[in-house]
Amino acid sequence: MKKNSTGRTIRDVLAIVLAGGKGERLHPLTIHRAKPAVPFGGKYRIIDFALSNCINSNIRKISVFTQYKSLSLDRHLALGWERLSNPELGEFILTIPPQQRIDERWYEGTADAVYQNIYFIEKEAPPYLLILSGDHIYKMDYSEMLSFHLEKGALGTVAAIEVDKGASSSFGIMEVDGDWRITGFEEKPRDPKTLPGSDKQCLASMGVYLFNTEAIIEELKTDAAKSSAHDFGKDIIPDMLKTGRLFAFNFRDKNKKEAKYWRDVGTIDAYWEANMDIISVDPLLNLYDSEWPIRTYQCQNPPAKFVFAQEYKGGRLGTALDSIVCDGCILSGGRVQNSVLSPNVRVNSWASVKDSVLMENVEIGRYAKIKQAIIDKDVYIPQDTMIGYNREEDRKRFDVSPKGIVVIPKGTDFRKL
Repeated sequence: MKKNSTGRTIRDVLAIVLAGGKGERLHPLTIHRAKPAVPFGGKYRIIDFALSNCINSNIRKISVFTQYKSLSLDRHLALGWERLSNPELGEFILTIPPQQRIDERWYEGTADAVYQNIYFIEKEAPPYLLILSGDHIYKMDYSEMLSFHLEKGALGTVAAIEVDKGASSSFGIMEVDGDWRITGFEEKPRDPKTLPGSDKQCLASMGVYLFNTEAIIEELKTDAAKSSAHDFGKDIIPDMLKTGRLFAFNFRDKNKKEAKYWRDVGTIDAYWEANMDIISVDPLLNLYDSEWPIRTYQCQNPPAKFVFAQEYKGGRLGTALDSIVCDGCILSGGRVQNSVLSPNVRVNSWASVKDSVLMENVEIGRYAKIKQAIIDKDVYIPQDTMIGYNREEDRKRFDVSPKGIVVIPKGTDFRKL
């Protein structure tokens, strides 16, 4: 196990994954589930990326703070993740719902969620706390961030990614000096500070924080006594600037000298775009990297099957191009292009699916045409149905995103539409 110059290792870190958000901007995908439990990339859940980063970084003490509509998430963690830890070695992947230990409130912000679990943190007594969001898509070695944190003698380190100035209104933007010390922080600014030497690039917070435990506990206690949003970005980070020991860890590709892949999939359009990213020929997010596997719960399904090769004279052809097709899928004479199919999807004869995300147990009826759609679990699309070809008609029945992505909720019964 790698040690840095202080003798500290990544095993000194307790990871806290914040997974309690309502995910209102991902409606209707979050009607029945928490945002981190939303399926992504065919066979994964969004939270799998943060958890896989922890395991691959050799972090073995992981707590997941849940809150709203957590049943689906709890089940996924129990089936696919809890078995990866060995309690006899002090390891755990622990799901923690709101305890109401301090009072009877729900979590009122990201910082409040951690504050309400101070008893658990103090009992574990880790030297460092790694605070993660459970709803971002990326691959990151947190041990590199720990080494940076210790090298700088930091009290807190914020993972950051470079973004175009025009996109700054969606992020917390940091101002840094030449030593990457954070000198300013502003939440979603209209006129942001840019990076030193650049008038086009800003440094955005990724919602990944590494703190010295004693320092952040004191800060959380102070914040709890105030009237604030009790949020890391809005309150904790700005308040800690006065220490002069808050640093930004720039998340860049050391070989390509550019920002690595990181996406906040908090909206329907961002979610759809991230799914489309991974089916490109050479995606920035490589799911086929054997050295950094993305783990998840694996159902026992048969292999995918493509049947009917009758291209001639208007025949049917079961085929998929530029797509991800998971186990259990059957393309029974239907054509799929530039799409992501979760397990047990069936596309029947002469049907067409383009630029779409189909979740588990979706069936597309004969001659149906689907384009730029997200279809949640357990939906049967009747024969001859057209979705994504007439936005005005689609809006009468379904949610349609600002960029025109049609979203069909889980279990939709077309007979009642």
